[in-house]
Amino acid sequence: MNKNLLILGAGQYGSIAKEVAEAMECFDKIDFLDDNDGNAIGRFCDFERYSAAYSYAIVAVGNPETRLRWIGKLEEACYTIPVLVHPRAYISPSAQIMKGCIIEPLAVVQANSTVAAGCLISSGAVVNHNCFIGDGCHLDSNATVKPRTVVAANSVIGSGVVVCENTFSNKMPEEYSFEVGV
Repeated sequence: MNKNLLILGAGQYGSIAKEVAEAMECFDKIDFLDDNDGNAIGRFCDFERYSAAYSYAIVAVGNPETRLRWIGKLEEACYTIPVLVHPRAYISPSAQIMKGCIIEPLAVVQANSTVAAGCLISSGAVVNHNCFIGDGCHLDSNATVKPRTVVAANSVIGSGVVVCENTFSNKMPEEYSFEVGV
């Protein structure tokens, strides 16, 4: 397996994904697929053509439904979907970060929290302990999710917003089994 990364989306989120991946120093080659960027090596629809040359692929687009749909397509084409975590982010050893997430510098994910698939956690965002962040969510810069909060899939939490317990959803998805403590 090679250590080459293909990023779907060369816009603002793609630029961030590339910088985080470079900071991780674990990929040999990083390139983009994008339908609107002439510097990309191809278009989104070309993804299957690159599966031999790139073992890893991640989706870096703003629309959560699009992000999750493309993660599924990439998995079907046998790409490994990585988690990109900037070395200057803090991820608790007891936290779970699922496939396709991009965690920017100075973000914090505390104890017993889960960040589900395809989430974007921007610089300075804080996920406090015992939280669940649903698939496809985006926590923008300096957003804070207070302890024991469940954020519904595809939610966008704006810059500086503080989310209180159960503001965005009313229950933990059954497929995630960690205890939400007091």
